[in-house]
Amino acid sequence: MGRAAKFSQDQILNAALAITAEAGLGAVTMAAIAARLGAPTGSLYHRFSSRDLLLATVWIRSVRSFQRGFVEALATGDAQAAALHTPRWCRRHPAEAALLLLHRRQELATRWPAELGADLDTLNAQVSDALNSFIARYPGVDRERLTFATVDVPYGAVRRYLLERRSPPPLVDELITSACHAVLPLPNA
Repeated sequence: MGRAAKFSQDQILNAALAITAEAGLGAVTMAAIAARLGAPTGSLYHRFSSRDLLLATVWIRSVRSFQRGFVEALATGDAQAAALHTPRWCRRHPAEAALLLLHRRQELATRWPAELGADLDTLNAQVSDALNSFIARYPGVDRERLTFATVDVPYGAVRRYLLERRSPPPLVDELITSACHAVLPLPNA
């Protein structure tokens, strides 16, 4: 019987995320993560066969974390809440937000580990299904308008602040709300 792991997968991923937030993606090495945790480097390779696999896993975990709240808001029929989820999530999860918005999938995909292919293929399926379900409940809503109001506008609104390593100010929520009301013909948009 083998020894129990001293560090959980989440602890390892959190260490990688913290290093990314502090020093950028290039600073994330297995040795740096091991040093941060006080773990032998070999134990990290036991859990993750490569740095690329570890980084891709952190990225996927962050995407799924973000998507949960967005999908839940759309499921309740509240497009405005879905749109406001972006700046609010960014404020609560600044390191993950920076990873997602500043280190796009294309950067990581050049070294994307084959074992994560299925995760990558299905990554946006829940969001797409939620958008489709919303449109089915509100037939007067155009998919392009819904995507613009709940995805494009919020992303554009927070990106500038994240690039400056700042939290989106409350004014961003106000502007996103105004855009939702202008673009979507819904009472709760």
